[in-house]
Amino acid sequence: MRAMLIRSCRVLSWQLIALLVLLTTAPSFAQNDYKLDDADNWQLVGQPDPGTPEGALARARELLAQGQADRAYNMVNRWLERNPDSALAADAYLLRGDALVAMADYYESLYDYEYVIRRYPASPTFTLALARELEVASLFAHGTLRKVFGLRIGDGTEEAEEIFIRIQERTPGSQLAEQAGIELADMYFRQRRMEIAADMYAIFLEKYPKSPFLDKARRRLIYSNIATFKGPQFDIVGLREAKRELQELLITRPAEAERIGAQALINRIIESEATKLLTTARWYNRVGDPIAAEFMIRNLIERYPQSAATIRALEQIPDILKQLPEVILAAAPNYEVLREAILNRDRAVLTDAPEELPAESMEPVEALPPVSSNDAPPPPDQTSAEDLHRAMERAQSPVNLPPGEDPVPLPGDDP
Repeated sequence: MRAMLIRSCRVLSWQLIALLVLLTTAPSFAQNDYKLDDADNWQLVGQPDPGTPEGALARARELLAQGQADRAYNMVNRWLERNPDSALAADAYLLRGDALVAMADYYESLYDYEYVIRRYPASPTFTLALARELEVASLFAHGTLRKVFGLRIGDGTEEAEEIFIRIQERTPGSQLAEQAGIELADMYFRQRRMEIAADMYAIFLEKYPKSPFLDKARRRLIYSNIATFKGPQFDIVGLREAKRELQELLITRPAEAERIGAQALINRIIESEATKLLTTARWYNRVGDPIAAEFMIRNLIERYPQSAATIRALEQIPDILKQLPEVILAAAPNYEVLREAILNRDRAVLTDAPEELPAESMEPVEALPPVSSNDAPPPPDQTSAEDLHRAMERAQSPVNLPPGEDPVPLPGDDP
């Protein structure tokens, strides 16, 4: 039912476009001329002779506006056979393309629109033909199939992609180019081609800083970058880009950041970054390089001491320490102090396995539902943070300090 309603609305929109062209085409082409009277009603004040080429073309427009697309198409065909070199040829080709669209022959209409664009770049119909191509490309991008041997079975997304790119090349900086840019990025997003979608949204934000689609582009850039992360065994660049965008959003647009749950997303990304380090440490240990494994775990604890990955790493570090030479053990931090400081604390919120980020994404609401920042784990209280920091300093110190005391002052510091 919804698809039928959308289809009927599209057909009606093309009929309205045809009627608008009929009423507003420049009078220099000797077409029907309408004016508003004192009662704000349209009145016909000029009409070309039906026996002239101008009159015949005006009649074809009337037929198209009345919903008789097939008759309009046949009439324009005969008109082009009789007047191939007329000054109105560009209008005729555009009108024939409109008739094909009204008959749902979208792919065939592109031939006439493309002919107008290439043959008559200085004509007023140039921009109109580009706008018509954008409409057809949008239909293909949203799933409308093109006819093959009379059956609507052909995929038109490749044609849509090419048209979106061509419009941006032919009219750079225009509203048509802006619309084509966001449509192209959205199409990649729906197709789950997240790497390309992220690039397109980034380019869009750079080229159109005043676009009304900025919020949408920023949001989907973040979702696309997050969706490029396929797991801790793969590249993490997309997550880092998403984290940077979210942190910038928290500063520049806090209301928008609150709406999409930016802080909760950042917390999830941080946990994924920590899991990536732990996965790398496990791999080094598995291939027989415990020194590199210990280094990665040390880096993990320093960067993400309050992550669930750190807890898992401290549970696995004893087996790795047994394989280390004495010279490395002498330079390693005191993991026993860290284990007592971290594993013995009440960290129930971090003991669950980290939530895996989706490898693919559809619409933002379906693929990555905005999480309220109220769902994020509460930050640790200041006392716990200070205790953890002091424990890490004791673990790094060459002198064993009792809990609660400050580290040994460095030379030159005040006692």
